[in-house]
Order: sequence, then C-alpha cells, then structure tokens
Amino acid sequence: MRVDIEALHVLDVVIEQGSFAKAAVKLHKAQSAISYQIKKLEQQFDVAIFDRSSYRAELTPQGRALWQEGRQLLQQAMRIENLADQYSKGWEPTFELVIDGALPLEPVMKAMKALADKEIPTKIQIKVEALGGVQMRFDQDEANMMLVVDYTPNQKLNAIPLPEVPMVLVTASDHALAGQPDIDLNQLLNHVELTIHDSSETTTGKQDLLQFGGDKVFYLHGFDSKRTCLLMGLGYGWMPLSLISEELATGKLIELNYLGGSRHAFTPQLVYSAEQPLGKAGEVILNEVLSEFAAYSQ
Repeated sequence: MRVDIEALHVLDVVIEQGSFAKAAVKLHKAQSAISYQIKKLEQQFDVAIFDRSSYRAELTPQGRALWQEGRQLLQQAMRIENLADQYSKGWEPTFELVIDGALPLEPVMKAMKALADKEIPTKIQIKVEALGGVQMRFDQDEANMMLVVDYTPNQKLNAIPLPEVPMVLVTASDHALAGQPDIDLNQLLNHVELTIHDSSETTTGKQDLLQFGGDKVFYLHGFDSKRTCLLMGLGYGWMPLSLISEELATGKLIELNYLGGSRHAFTPQLVYSAEQPLGKAGEVILNEVLSEFAAYSQ
C-alpha cells in the first residue's frame, strides 16, 4: 500500500481549518476535490475517517489516529524535501573532522557553536586522535578535514598553518623534581615520564618527538588522563599550556627547570583534500575554525 501524501495533506488542512469548505478555500480547490481526496484515503485504508451521520462531519477515533500518524509523516516528508533542497545548493550530507588531542578544543567548539547557530543541514562528526592516529583516521574514514600536529604531506592535500600551540614540561608541586634547579636528562630518566599513546592501529606509529626515551614511561590515551596522573604526582611530562594554565597559576603543577628547555611550541596544520573542493559546509567550517584559532591565539 502506497500512502498518498497529498491526500494526507488535504486531511490535515481540513482538520486545521475545521471544515471541507474552508479547506477548499485554503488550498484553492473545489470542495468536491477535497471530498474526493478524503474518500480516496478512506478507501485506501478501508477505514471511515469521518463520521457523516450528523450535520457536521466529525473525526472517528480511527480517523484521529490516522491523522496524528499522518502529520508525523508529513513533517518527515517536509524535512526530506528541505534537506534535498539544501543538498542541491551545495551543502554536504555529512562532514567529518579529525583533531589531534594536543590542540586546544575551545576554538574548535566555538567554531561548532557558530555552525549550530547557522542551522546548516550538514551532519558534523568530530573525532579526536593522537599522533599518527590523526592521519590514520583521516585516511581510513576518508574524512573531510583534520587538525593535525604531524602528518605526511603530499600533493593531494592542502594545508593551512594554525597558530602555534605552546607546550610546558611540568610535574606536581609535591613531586621530587618540583623546584629543583638545573635538571638534566639523567635526572629526568630516574623518574616516570608520562606521555601520550599513539592512537594509530599500526605497530610502527609515530613516536612523540618530545619523548625523552627512558625506560620508565607510562603511555596514556589522552591529555585529560595525563593531567590527572600529573596532579597525582605520578610523574612528569609535556602538556599543552591551554589545558593546564589554571593548575600552573594555582601552583598545583610546576614547570620544571630543565636544562634542555621546559617550553616548546608546535605549529598545527589544518589539512583537507586538494582533489575534492570543499562544499558549503566545508567552507563555513574552514573559515570558522581559522577565525576562532586566530582569536584564541591573541
């Protein structure tokens, strides 16, 4: 059985207007055409939608139930039509963005908030990975864009540098290394180093270039868990300044006096395909992300 969407629409207008005559005026149709559509529905469903035994036709209980279900179908049909119209205008059905967990998420989330306010039809998915896992996910999922610390450039990819992300070598205020002057590499290697596990699925994932290379290393799956371990005094490690500014200000975490330098900055890249032009959503996301990162770095 094929449901007649047009007939359901006529039924909805009849009930909304309160009579067949008013529905005919609303729809610019003859009243006989309105009656025909309702009769056709009743024949199709083999159910009396209106009780015509009195002067004014009234919905039957079955008719009311069909009308309520029909309204949901009409609303869904309208959403489908609107989506098709948006897609025909260049909006992508979906957009996947892969982000390295070392990047500050605040500008990304602000960009997403701006997109939500624009009510674009594209379904946006954000995935957070680490190190080699970012490009792995980008390639495997055929994602639309990645914000990445380190990747393998090629002619098929466009890359736009983002503002530098500062990293700080820290430990807890009650850790043995806290407050010590002129810490050398050997002193660091006597303690547990906390670092981030490469989220790629290969056994030869990219090693964190800031890793010191000792035997006492704990690999963690994200910077939130790394910050927790640092605050517990479990070890020392590099953290994005954006994630620990409050802890540094309150003295819960201490910047190490490491002779090799306790500050480092990297320049992340916004990367997308050079072979497939960005759609409308991609262009909006690109501009919003660049704008929010620029504002965040000031």
